[in-house]
Amino acid sequence: MKPTFDSQKALFLSIAEWLEDAILAGIYEEEGQVPSITEISVQYNLNPATALKGVNILVDSGLLYKKRGLGMFVSSGARTKLLEQRHHVFFDDYIRPLVNEAKRLEIEDARLKEMIERGYRHDN
Repeated sequence: MKPTFDSQKALFLSIAEWLEDAILAGIYEEEGQVPSITEISVQYNLNPATALKGVNILVDSGLLYKKRGLGMFVSSGARTKLLEQRHHVFFDDYIRPLVNEAKRLEIEDARLKEMIERGYRHDN
């Protein structure tokens, strides 16, 4: 899984999000090692300080921890914590606006539920 660098987002935030996505996808499992700052900076042609700043976001949030002399590792419970965080963001970014628009269009909650269920069944 390669990080996508969004021109609207700071590089260190893209690195943090890429690592989060990789943890969610099971690429880096709990108690497993993640690439070193040097590996990240060389592989993606980044300043090591930028890579470090992105990794430190996950350290500060308790998703990664450092084993002295060995590197960085995914914390136990990191995937569950990330899922919970992403669920909250999903609710705020998608569900609230969806419900507000449904109310504006006078779509009853049963009809909205039916539409969502149809969306789950529909192939893109």
